[in-house]
Amino acid sequence: MGFFATKTRRSTTDDSGARAELSELTRQGLPAQFEAVGEALASGSGSAEACEVAGRLLARDGASLDEALELLSRTTHLVTGGEPAFVDVRALSMAWSESTLAYLHQLSCEDPLTGLASLAHIRSRLSELYRGQLGRRSADLGETHALVVVELPDDRPGRGARGEDQFSRALRLTRLGEVVRTVFNGTETIGRSGTNRVVVVVERDARLGRRVALIRTMLATTGHPTRVWIEGLPPTDAGAASLLDELCRH
Repeated sequence: MGFFATKTRRSTTDDSGARAELSELTRQGLPAQFEAVGEALASGSGSAEACEVAGRLLARDGASLDEALELLSRTTHLVTGGEPAFVDVRALSMAWSESTLAYLHQLSCEDPLTGLASLAHIRSRLSELYRGQLGRRSADLGETHALVVVELPDDRPGRGARGEDQFSRALRLTRLGEVVRTVFNGTETIGRSGTNRVVVVVERDARLGRRVALIRTMLATTGHPTRVWIEGLPPTDAGAASLLDELCRH
């Protein structure tokens, strides 16, 4: 016999007395993406994990956090008659936030039309390289790295750069990026610069000239006029940012 036995309060995520199956009527009333949450609440087996899954799915579908929490509240009230437990609210909110941040990070790093790295990501990569050179007794970044620029002008008769729709031009840049990736298939950053250029952040080594020549040869068979050149990097990060801005202009 325990002299100091105490009663513990059970939450909706761990309630052995609530073990039951959802009725068909209750199941039909559950919001989309919350059937697993409802089953977990009814069984008392722990609903936090199901809430995490629901949070990720709702973020993927574009639902706001307020909408996600409202659906959780509706589900909990329908199944248990009460309000969501704190652990469930936290699990859903964190999963929703992490998925949303991952999506936004992907957008900032990748151009959604072409799949190439965004201009912001190229700038970030160059800034990392410049910071790595600070305090080192080594050559300037311009002596160790460079930009390979591949330009796809549209000089066909009657088809100016502004006369082509955005989707068609993005498709051509995507194909151009695929060609570049077959040559620079390592850790190089390959990104989009403006509407008609692909930029690659590369190391200056003995193979660079041969690689650029190979790209020229491969692009000569595409039927579109292209220019490929090696662009030197300035001595400062600010200068590199100005260079990228210049390359983005028509």
